[in-house]
Amino acid sequence: MDTVTQIQVAWELRKAGHKAEAIAAQLGKHRATIYRWFKGIRMRGIRGYVAYFKQAKKGRRGRKTHGTLVQRVLSIRREYRDCCGEKIVYLLAKEGLRVSRSTVYRILNRHLVLRKHRRRAKGMPLPAATGPRQVVQVDTVNLGEVYAYTAIDTFTRQAAICMRPSLQAADGRIALEQLMPTFGSVALLQTDGGPEFKAECAEGMYRFADQHRIARAYKKNEQAFIEAFNGTLRREALGHAHFTLDQLALAQQLADEFLDYYHQRRPHLSLDMLTPARFAESHLL
Repeated sequence: MDTVTQIQVAWELRKAGHKAEAIAAQLGKHRATIYRWFKGIRMRGIRGYVAYFKQAKKGRRGRKTHGTLVQRVLSIRREYRDCCGEKIVYLLAKEGLRVSRSTVYRILNRHLVLRKHRRRAKGMPLPAATGPRQVVQVDTVNLGEVYAYTAIDTFTRQAAICMRPSLQAADGRIALEQLMPTFGSVALLQTDGGPEFKAECAEGMYRFADQHRIARAYKKNEQAFIEAFNGTLRREALGHAHFTLDQLALAQQLADEFLDYYHQRRPHLSLDMLTPARFAESHLL
């Protein structure tokens, strides 16, 4: 007796009032199997469940990608200099072809040997400062229509803030020109890979530091000092206020007032409760 016939017999016995345990013993099946059959029959009906069971046993037929699509994917890959699957999906969509990214990569993996992605740090290893002016981290804080460019000496915790109206490289360069005099000669300047630190800003980095390092993306610990300072700036001075362009001077004023408090009055846990100004005095003599 095949399984389909057993399902039909089990259901007839069930309708005749037999218990599932007795039906399982009579058919040589586990009672859990019988219960599973009955559940499916209640949901789909006997005919529907038998049809579902037969199809399930055949398994899912894999979809075959049309040869024309395969050739087009490979053609785009060559034309756009080994571009990634996401770009191929985008270019196919412009041609009216809706293809998933997984399908594109399945084609590429079948016909090409794809290069494995390796995580690579940009520049030198993560630096650890053992003295003043060895490492200065720079970042930005979005304040609405105004952006705070912030910098901190990772050893002394001395900081500087410059407000600018955009995240353009030109504003990044102006901000560095105003931030870096606070620190003087710096061994290493570290930024993230944002657009504000590229182009003409990047070209001028070596005016302020011997070396420039780009922190690795999605590695928050690499910018830990400046991220912590930015959090303090928001928490203790600016909050999450939205500044408009005509309030840029006000934002700078609030930042300067905070810096005075931060350097002169606010004790720092990592500096044995000294203020950054006092700590810097003892190490810059």
